Amino acid sequence: MNASDHPVSRVTGSDLTPHREWNPLISQIATGDSTALSELHAQAERFVTTIVARVVRNEAETEEVVNDVFQQVWKLAKHYDPVRCNAHSWIAMMARSRALDRWRTVASRTRLVETQEHLPEHPTAPASSPENLAVDRERRRSIRSSLEQLPAEQREAIQLTFFEGLSHADVAEKSGLPLGTVKTRIRLGLLKLREQLPQHGAIAEGAAN
Repeated sequence: MNASDHPVSRVTGSDLTPHREWNPLISQIATGDSTALSELHAQAERFVTTIVARVVRNEAETEEVVNDVFQQVWKLAKHYDPVRCNAHSWIAMMARSRALDRWRTVASRTRLVETQEHLPEHPTAPASSPENLAVDRERRRSIRSSLEQLPAEQREAIQLTFFEGLSHADVAEKSGLPLGTVKTRIRLGLLKLREQLPQHGAIAEGAAN
């Protein structure tokens, strides 16, 4: 990827300075208002992207971390205290924290891959035990059941992204919807899946990451 393709190169210094007040939107999000989340995403996405990209330095990873940040806003909005800090600082702190977490994960993953490259390939994979097979079947059944409980538009967006392998942009083009709408539907759908599948939380987490 050329330097000009990196998210940082597409923003200016003014993108680091929010131009609107976000406290009222966070208050609305705290009540479960998904429309307010969509509006905050539209206003704050470039602000968050700039912060994350300077740490992660990878466009695909940056986009995923930005989505994680807004998922965190959705979950933690009810705990936000405007007396302690303004909305811009609160969101920026979450963005930096998630970006550092992702940077550490990617660095660890890279070290693991480099280590495995020096290990001999295992000749055969051990067969799954009956117990593991039963757990896998139950996990798949739970996921299918939970997907069916999602609103149709969220379920379709998640299926296109995680089961058919389409990017967010591809889903937007295929469905004729704005990219921001597609991202919001996926984000809200994954949040609901995590609530419905606490025993399989790693599944929805893995889909989001």
